[in-house]
Amino acid sequence: MAPWHLLFSLHIPTLAILILLLSKTGNCCFTHIFCFGDSASDTGNYLKSIGDSYDPIRYLPFGETYFGHPTGRFCDGRLILDFIAEAYGLPFTPPYLAGESTKENFQHGVNFAVAGATALDNSFFESMGMEVSWTNYSLGTQLEWFKKLLPSILEEPEWGSSIMSSTLFVVGEIGGNDYCYLVSSGRTFDEVRTLVPDVIRTISLTIHELISRGAKTLLVPNNFPLGCTPMYLTLFQSQKKEDYDSETGCFKHFNEFIEYHNAKLSDELSKLRLLYPNVTIIYADYYEASMNIFRNPKKFGFNYPLKACCGAEGPYNYSSLASCGNQGSTVCSDPSKYASWDGVHMTEAAYKGIAYGVLQGLYSYPPISNTCSDIMHDSFKASSFSNAM
Repeated sequence: MAPWHLLFSLHIPTLAILILLLSKTGNCCFTHIFCFGDSASDTGNYLKSIGDSYDPIRYLPFGETYFGHPTGRFCDGRLILDFIAEAYGLPFTPPYLAGESTKENFQHGVNFAVAGATALDNSFFESMGMEVSWTNYSLGTQLEWFKKLLPSILEEPEWGSSIMSSTLFVVGEIGGNDYCYLVSSGRTFDEVRTLVPDVIRTISLTIHELISRGAKTLLVPNNFPLGCTPMYLTLFQSQKKEDYDSETGCFKHFNEFIEYHNAKLSDELSKLRLLYPNVTIIYADYYEASMNIFRNPKKFGFNYPLKACCGAEGPYNYSSLASCGNQGSTVCSDPSKYASWDGVHMTEAAYKGIAYGVLQGLYSYPPISNTCSDIMHDSFKASSFSNAM
């Protein structure tokens, strides 16, 4: 998403071994990845969209852990999408706004996700009397980008059809910003809840559209536990002990709302599977993968599950007056000990953990490990990660 998201990791040797095993089998069925979403998946579209304008994401410490330089990712390193691409032997998915819309520039897929993106168009929020100041690159806009790119993919019918059937379409996560913007504007959870049917409907219509154009495998992630983000824990601090989960320290009301959204999304995907029996629609449970970390942080090597690595002094290391990369902020010495990177988004270590859970099949329904091959499933069973899960 944009200023709003997080997740999870662990102490195991390597995705590299997994990738090597996969590449040697030749069984991988994905040749391309097309991704839609917000800052949890954005690999550079937001940065391209703002031109030369100043933004901390343009500078270190963003990107410091893996790339050694900023890449436009709202993270210290790789995202869940990056780990998925690596696992299937594919290069990192390039941002749509980085190049011309041709198959030569996007040989293995393209990423349409933009930080700050909402599922619903800005006009919807304007109709609610809200002054819209965030990005205009909603899910609908991203779908239009895909449709604009599609003719170059389908220039040769047989080749184009083959690509569509061997592409992994990642639809989300998306919708978190829709809710976050309303909560931040002072709307109650009861008011925000009225948006859920519209958000779910928009996601569903996007899936319909992609399937109608040849998509055969779709991974649809749910929303992260916003009640565990340092930003919300800081901005909505409560003196009431009952407002917090005694096991994790996360906000109950925020997470209960996200659970409601996720349940509705899961229900909608069940309906779509009945409607399209020849299409594989996978529900990726980012929420439970995250909560497993917050419930058992030490098992996964996290010493500070609810504190931001990059931020300012405070109980959760977050301050809106000194956000990551801005004056007054500091950076922790070891991001792998933190689940949150900047108080809003997750660290690479956290994202790696989620990716492992999804790819292994523990947090994907039906298991994505069964869709292409059992290599991942078998490899994970032999790893310490499986035991920790």
